[in-house]
Amino acid sequence: MAKIAYSVQMDNENIARAKVNEAPISPKHAIEIASFIRNKNLDEAESYLRQVLLHKKAIPFKRFNRNVAHKRGLEKWDAGRYPEKATKVYLRLINSVRKNAEYSGLNLSNLEIIHVSANRGVKRRAMFPRAMGRATPKIREMVNIEIIVAEME
Repeated sequence: MAKIAYSVQMDNENIARAKVNEAPISPKHAIEIASFIRNKNLDEAESYLRQVLLHKKAIPFKRFNRNVAHKRGLEKWDAGRYPEKATKVYLRLINSVRKNAEYSGLNLSNLEIIHVSANRGVKRRAMFPRAMGRATPKIREMVNIEIIVAEME
């Protein structure tokens, strides 16, 4: 079995890492969330993502913003969405990296996200059933997400 490594190799005692492979979410949503939470405090990012699940705050779509409606409450940007499925995966990943940091003995209140990456994974073929016994092929996309946090002074 192939070993799945991180894209960034860091030999530091003040970091914690977590990764999810082949999550069945939208790659565009995952990439937009990753670019938004990069270089933020872990607690701040988690609270914002919880607000996204409640449709109180939106994730700004800066790269994949074609035909994306405006959302109120966004600072310095207008297009945004509430990607619930991808947000749930990110919250689970943040919980995992928090547990890894706790196990490593890091101070949980000073954790900052120094690296987050969302990459397109494998594409799986599936069939969409149609009327009269026919079927249409469709592609199910997967996403690989990794997050690295560091303890800041």
